[in-house]
Amino acid sequence: MSSFLFTVASFIVALAILIAVHEFGHFWVARKLGVKVLRFSIGFGKPLYTYRGKPEKPSGESGPDALCEADLGTEFVLAAIPLGGYVKMLDEREGEVPDRYLNQSFNRQSVAVRSAIVAAGPVFNFIFAVLAFWLIAVTGDMGSRPWIGTVTEASIAAEAGFVSGDEFLSVADTATPTWESAVYALLTHSTTGGDLQVKVRDERGYEHVRILPGDRLLGLAEDGKLLDRLGFSPKRPVIAPVIGQLVAGESAEQAGIKVGDRILSVNGIKVTTWTELVAFIQDRPGEVVNAVVERSGLESQIQLIVGEKKLADKIVGRIGAGPHVEDGLFDEYRVKVIYGPAEGVVVAVSKTGEMSLFMLKMLGRMITGDISIKNLSGPISIAQTAGKTASYGFTQFLKFLALVSISLGVLNLLPVPILDGGHLFFFLLEAVKGSPLSESTQALGQKVGLAILLGLMGLAFYVDLARLFN
Repeated sequence: MSSFLFTVASFIVALAILIAVHEFGHFWVARKLGVKVLRFSIGFGKPLYTYRGKPEKPSGESGPDALCEADLGTEFVLAAIPLGGYVKMLDEREGEVPDRYLNQSFNRQSVAVRSAIVAAGPVFNFIFAVLAFWLIAVTGDMGSRPWIGTVTEASIAAEAGFVSGDEFLSVADTATPTWESAVYALLTHSTTGGDLQVKVRDERGYEHVRILPGDRLLGLAEDGKLLDRLGFSPKRPVIAPVIGQLVAGESAEQAGIKVGDRILSVNGIKVTTWTELVAFIQDRPGEVVNAVVERSGLESQIQLIVGEKKLADKIVGRIGAGPHVEDGLFDEYRVKVIYGPAEGVVVAVSKTGEMSLFMLKMLGRMITGDISIKNLSGPISIAQTAGKTASYGFTQFLKFLALVSISLGVLNLLPVPILDGGHLFFFLLEAVKGSPLSESTQALGQKVGLAILLGLMGLAFYVDLARLFN
């Protein structure tokens, strides 16, 4: 239950931050360009908290209309349903506007001013991502060195000449000091269709350029299994099959296994690494296993019943045990990447731009049917990822926020009525036509846009449920 509550809380915090950033963009630019803002709301539905700014009507003014909504300060609202937000501006299409405020009405502004206000929301999402990536860059990010452990025979990687021990240096022109940066670079460049140059350093210290064929890369980014599809596996330290921790009440503890025990064999099969032990156990959910255990120099045989758990789309075995990891074992495999303030700006802007373009390309290929809709993420998947990244620490949660913020920016700029991009498209037609589209045409567009948006949300929710109950 605590894990579920943590996930929900992380999801709500993430939504609140990103919605606030987006709506603040509209709010701030509207105020700067002289448009009166009546309400700034985070969430929909019943207000949970409301704050009203000071009345803006000149003191001493009286009369029957002494105070109307436009005279009051901006109302700031935190509402009960945290799945969006809005900025309500003074607009003659939504109610009567006193003559003294007509020049501050949104609908009275030029196309350029209205476009700037509408575009500000997505733009602030991109700015937030840049700031987040910059903060991570200048404070330092710990990652894994991009060493290749094994290369699958007859795979794309093997055909390109990659061998065990190669270390990624760059993908195209993008430096790859960590596995995360290498995967990001492979993802963003895999949609171009062109051959991809990868610079590596072999175990002897010599540098080489390997070529990944572009026609083999398209479509490999699905399901988060890019490295598997290419034929790479990261190099990992060898961990002995020694028990370092036990989960109370699970198979290993119930069978009498103790911390410090070394597993020598299972069902007569010799075990030399923790990875071998895990692979053996995961392949045998629910089975009875005979293990030979060394304890204090003496060998004994222990019988245990393998438990079960769901991993991705299948049931695997588990015994509730973790390995003993020697101090400093992972030091050689870790690297801290840190940039100066100016260089960090370049890195942050580049990463935001690359991810924006990648998301746009993936969305286009999803529409054309070139990749599966399984790549969609709905509220359930986003909530789960929010909880996981928050549990990993501030840096990982900030990366998650940056990526979702980019997604919101890209989606909101699509020319779909009801989204910011749809409004911008209407403004473009107005600029070309010389006058606004008719209210009936705009109303029809809003209905079509709402139908598209609801359909997309329903599809994403369906994919989430199918993924959850698969």
